[in-house]
Amino acid sequence: MPRNRHLAAIRPWIQLSTTKSDWQDADPALLSGMLGQLHLIRAFEETVLELATDGLVHGPAHSSIGQEGGAVGSVIGLRTTDAINGSHRGHHQFLAKAITHLTGGKADLHELVSDDVRTVLRRTLAEILGLAPGFSGGRGGSIHLQWLEAGALGSNAIVGGGVPLAAGNAWAQRRAGTDDVTVSYFGDGAVNIGSVLETMNLAAAWDLPLCFFIENNLYAVATRVAEITREDRLSGRGLGFGIPSWKVDGMDPLAVHLAMSQAEEVMRAGDGPTVIEADVYRYFHQNGAYAGSAFGYRTKDEEAEWRERDPITRLEREMRRLDLLDDATAQGVREQALDAMRQVTGELVEPDPDAQGRRRIRTELWPDPATVDDGIRGDASELAGVRTLDPAEHAGPNETVRFVDAASNVIGRRMADDPRVVVLGEDVHRLGGGTNGLTKKALQVASDRVLGTPISENAFAGLGAGMALDGRFRPVIEFMYPDFLWVAADQVFNQIGKARHMFGGNNTVPLVLRTKVAMGTGYGSQHLMDPAGIFVTSPGWRIVAPSTASDYIGLFNTALRLEDPVLVIEHVDLYTTRQEVPRDDLDYHLPLGRAAVRRTGSELTVISYLAMVHKAAEAIDEAGVDADLIDLRWLDRASIDWDTIGASIRKTNGVLIVEQGARGTSYGGWLADEIQRRFFDWLDLPVERVTGAEASPSISRVLEAAAIAQVDDIVAALKRCKTSIGAL
Repeated sequence: MPRNRHLAAIRPWIQLSTTKSDWQDADPALLSGMLGQLHLIRAFEETVLELATDGLVHGPAHSSIGQEGGAVGSVIGLRTTDAINGSHRGHHQFLAKAITHLTGGKADLHELVSDDVRTVLRRTLAEILGLAPGFSGGRGGSIHLQWLEAGALGSNAIVGGGVPLAAGNAWAQRRAGTDDVTVSYFGDGAVNIGSVLETMNLAAAWDLPLCFFIENNLYAVATRVAEITREDRLSGRGLGFGIPSWKVDGMDPLAVHLAMSQAEEVMRAGDGPTVIEADVYRYFHQNGAYAGSAFGYRTKDEEAEWRERDPITRLEREMRRLDLLDDATAQGVREQALDAMRQVTGELVEPDPDAQGRRRIRTELWPDPATVDDGIRGDASELAGVRTLDPAEHAGPNETVRFVDAASNVIGRRMADDPRVVVLGEDVHRLGGGTNGLTKKALQVASDRVLGTPISENAFAGLGAGMALDGRFRPVIEFMYPDFLWVAADQVFNQIGKARHMFGGNNTVPLVLRTKVAMGTGYGSQHLMDPAGIFVTSPGWRIVAPSTASDYIGLFNTALRLEDPVLVIEHVDLYTTRQEVPRDDLDYHLPLGRAAVRRTGSELTVISYLAMVHKAAEAIDEAGVDADLIDLRWLDRASIDWDTIGASIRKTNGVLIVEQGARGTSYGGWLADEIQRRFFDWLDLPVERVTGAEASPSISRVLEAAAIAQVDDIVAALKRCKTSIGAL
């Protein structure tokens, strides 16, 4: 017979509920503060549903009515310097944090609404209505609420998408030497999302002061929790990662507060993350003012049972029992909250002169349509005054180094000079400098800021984003291969790329993402893509692609100085090449948006980047074409050097774009479209392109070579162009 020994989790799992003595021992000011917030949030949400019913909320109205007890109980004891973020149903969390920031969690039940609180209610409602006076100028709306001053980092429309960002904020709090904490709110549906589970593992491994707060309202839209997971006590997820966990009645605000107080002790003591599961209930459907029973997925009896447990009713009953509240005061608190919302609504909407009995948004409050693209990226004013040098024009002393060493040296130099710079990624802290040696120097100068991550691209990309959004750090994230970006596509494109614009320009996102093109190395279809074509069509990113070691130094320095996210693309073919760089100079910046003309000619404009610049030069010699060869260096639509490209096209009247990667994700497709729209009148022939095949590179040496653009392909294209030019 085998010997069986039952194992126990390494951290506790606690179900917490209040007793009569807990209520008796509670600070009356705490109870009054919770009651005031509950009524303000309830009145606010009722107003949102009313406006939505009138067609004045453009987009979803995810009401939190019924769930307010979890938010208020967990937030009211937090500091302003503690941070929260949440998911699409986040009005209650945002308002609880904002009001606690203004009032310290206290409330005079007879003078409930100060001017500051009324302003927060108005700005929050304006944001939900998509209006200029909102916290993000109307760009965030209901599902992207942010007020950094209050510690509200921003709610998130992607289920579970904000959790990795919260981990980055928690890392920054700990690294800065504070005992502040971060709370990330999400629902029962997000518990099964990979980014949440990845972040639980990472936060536990790194002892981050992050509370994973699960609002278990039993339904993900209309699907009941028990249908989609065997263990429907969702706080049990924490045990597998060694995270202490609490399960609590979210309809009891005091119970939630006590659970959060215990969790705070763990986190503030430096003992890592916590999980709190609050059982709550949304009274209405996923979106809008109808009950879930109207859609047939739950019963009216179930809804009635939960309404009897209403957090306001529970709190008022206990306060009456303790002689802290009478009926008149309770009714007065409700009326003050309703009156405040009537005033706020009146400042944002007005009677519609064209439809009797209806209301409309006050027309002067809409954002200016001309600002639609403002804030996608910054204006790069942060580069003012930096020392620039274009290696293509450098006439000073040089030295010869390997490309990979130049890259490693400049990363290490920035680590030594700037304590805000943090490098993170898989294996970057091992192997003497990562898998290709680029973190070698960083390890020598600041190994405590070289963070080897779990294999969890979604989590560590989002964690890096949270560091950047915190503002105190400048993360350099390494993706071992660009294909892995698809694993983290939500964080890379929905979060990092969109954050600055989505939150109305309130955030900067100083982040560098490094990755390498490895075509020709035999790693096959899932390791060898060129990501430029994907990123250029995604908002918010800047892109650099150096073809020389000297360019890498200047481009990396500029990328790290920018307040925007920057993709730095490297190529393995360049790593071992020996090239000249300015001697003993790792501090210059290559100017933003400047291409390099590697050779001049009059017959054709050839445009390329990365290692293909060198192959294009070889092909030009072989084909005997008199061509300009432009090395782009900056690839994104905001930074590309149209002046240099345009001057060449006006001279040659023909263009050949050369790239190595697959046709489907081609950067050249976007570039050709832009060139034909901008310079059509100067083109004597269609824009020609050299790309790889439709297929991704395969493992077979022969098939891989066939899938990748080679020098012979460029030569053939150059000869076709020359023939076409001669026929004109």
